Amino acid sequence: MDGAKQFSRSRDINAKVARILTKRSAVAHEHLTERVRTASGVDRDTAAAPTTRAPTPWDTWSYGLDIIQRSVMFLDTLRERGTAYRERARQDPKPVLHFDYESVLDGRQFERPVNYALLKIKPPEGVIVDPRKRPYLIIDPRAGHGPGIGGFKDDSQAGVALRGGHPVYFLIFFPDPEPGQTLLDVCAAEQQFVKRLRTLHPDSPKPALVGNCQGGWAAMMIAASDPDDTGPIVINGAPMSYWSGAWSEGQGDNPMRYAGGILGGSWLASFAADLGAGKFDGAHLVQNFESLNPANTLWDKYYHLFHNVDTEPPRFLDFERWWGDYYLMNREEIEWITHNLFIGNKLWSGDVRGSSGKAFDLREIRSPIILFASLGDNITPPQQAFNWVADLYGSTEEIKARGQVIVGLMHQDIGHLGIFVSGKVAKKEHTQIVSVLEAIESFAPGLYGMSITERKDANGETEYEVEFREHRLEEIAAHFNRFEREDEKPFEAVAQLSEFNQRAYELFAQPIVQAMSNETTARLLREFHPLRLQRWAFSDLNPWLAWLPSAASAVKTHRQPAEADNPWRAIEQSGSQMISASLDYYREMRDAGTEATFFTIYGNLFSLYLADAKPAAESGAKSGTGPDSDPRDLPFVKEALASIREGGYTEAIARAAALLSRKGEPLPLSRLVTRKELAQAYASYLPDLPADQWRRIRGEQEIIVSFEQDEAIATLPVLVADRKDRARFITLLDELLKDERVQSTGPTEAQRAMFDRIRQALTAKPTPGRSVAALARP
Repeated sequence: MDGAKQFSRSRDINAKVARILTKRSAVAHEHLTERVRTASGVDRDTAAAPTTRAPTPWDTWSYGLDIIQRSVMFLDTLRERGTAYRERARQDPKPVLHFDYESVLDGRQFERPVNYALLKIKPPEGVIVDPRKRPYLIIDPRAGHGPGIGGFKDDSQAGVALRGGHPVYFLIFFPDPEPGQTLLDVCAAEQQFVKRLRTLHPDSPKPALVGNCQGGWAAMMIAASDPDDTGPIVINGAPMSYWSGAWSEGQGDNPMRYAGGILGGSWLASFAADLGAGKFDGAHLVQNFESLNPANTLWDKYYHLFHNVDTEPPRFLDFERWWGDYYLMNREEIEWITHNLFIGNKLWSGDVRGSSGKAFDLREIRSPIILFASLGDNITPPQQAFNWVADLYGSTEEIKARGQVIVGLMHQDIGHLGIFVSGKVAKKEHTQIVSVLEAIESFAPGLYGMSITERKDANGETEYEVEFREHRLEEIAAHFNRFEREDEKPFEAVAQLSEFNQRAYELFAQPIVQAMSNETTARLLREFHPLRLQRWAFSDLNPWLAWLPSAASAVKTHRQPAEADNPWRAIEQSGSQMISASLDYYREMRDAGTEATFFTIYGNLFSLYLADAKPAAESGAKSGTGPDSDPRDLPFVKEALASIREGGYTEAIARAAALLSRKGEPLPLSRLVTRKELAQAYASYLPDLPADQWRRIRGEQEIIVSFEQDEAIATLPVLVADRKDRARFITLLDELLKDERVQSTGPTEAQRAMFDRIRQALTAKPTPGRSVAALARP
């Protein structure tokens, strides 16, 4: 490339980065100004100062006593947290499950041992579980913390599945990995767990896999490597397309995706593992999460405890029981994750291979996939949860041709942890997912959006209405990616630089680091990690805190909280809001600067070295899905249309279903229930096929109907050439049309007209000079 062209590209990149940084900074300033106004009580429209009465001497005295008492109780709660942390560190590790459980299979006893185990959750008193119903396997993330957050409380993923009558199993892990354990060993062990579930429930449908965050791509790897044993997959906040993000000209909300580039790639994970004598400390991952929101980490959560210290400690300590446990990984595990997933972004591309040498091809998954993400998630934004679908399948037609059903569910504002921790989310979204999972299996192949509407019934009780609407993949990809994923290209430069830095580290620094590290130094580094230090240093281990338990007990006995209308309390809360606003302002400016630095460095590196290395159509998502491309040119469409006269009774049923389906309308849950009842009532007329095979045939027939409707109707008699099959087919159509349940759904005029066309094509006899195709035309 000539220098002038490169200079022009670089100038454009830097100008765009500067413009985005300016807008990010302006947004951060607006947020700070608004927060300060709110905290000060200044009216935004009139700029009037707040009217607060002046404190009296009694107000001052009572507030002073209140704040001293709250301080003692607050410090004692932190002491309890540290002491509980030390007690857990000395005991055998246990998951933070709310429910009782029993061990089913221990991966530490396998031929290739791993630190994983399969637990069976015992239903609480009053809950009846049907062993013939679909079992649920919940997979928690191994991202620094311990397991159990999916069953952390009664209103949780485990709780709603149990109340639905389903057997629930939990996949847990222990703090220390087994020697030599790899992620591929873990995947192989998880396959054994799923097979064990199948033997425990031979009369049940295939188990549903529920994966949270990192557990989501673990569930996808299990399903891709063993599709015969896995049922529907629910992945919650799972980062499947690691380079994606909600890049836009406004507020930045995806800071974590830039961390790998800013830190120079994967070498830092290897360095940390070498300092740990071959083990990576999960506290580093937790610290990364905490740094995302300094306002909450440094102030908000502690002030919330301080402000509500009379009632908040149990909830605070319960959550810290999970948040404050830090688990380890082998160097091989964290390197595999960073090389193949975080930096390499290879899972969806088929570049990741299992222990057998076979690539993980996510297109081999034959069960429906439910993707649950949130617009408020700054760790796994919706683009990371959904873009892999466009990368993997490339077109709506390919999804249909492969018989796949993908359902997306979007929350508007919940954060990353809330997706699988929040009790409100469990009551609403996860409960509805459990209730519709079997119905989703009956869907025609395609991409669907799931919406949940909350309303009150006649008795004032909350109830939810679930509705589905089919979408085209191309439309969804365009909706989530305003800039057509141009912002993902610099990550290719990150991958290249990361590989260089990794090799340089392994060649020049790793031998020295490994020679200096041993179990003693690794243990000391772990113990003095800031997250551990703040816990054990503020515990009963500290002799300077010996006075706290008795002082806190005395304070609780003689507690005298200040009145709610005490002016000093209002001043306290205003000051807290200003501190929080200042930390949020720092975060927004930090993230804006990090983003600008990232694109300045790697945008220019990509432009200089990689932009001309391959055609533009091959970078980013799969080619052939642009707005100007003709779907008829896709190989799946050509294959389907070429087989328009091939098949038999099964294909005819699938084609008729596609012809009679409602186009462009929402699909309420009530209609799905009716559809299931009809399928059971007329089972003798329907082909007896596994659900995945039926979806594949239905998808192929839907493509035929979409592109060649007249020919699809005209060739129906070819598919049911046998007299008995045709009579059976016509009888089914007639019975359905007369059925009261069908009539109650209100067939549209288009459906009635299509029924007449299908029946005419099957019953009319061609006359000389008039083709069968002519008979099928309206």
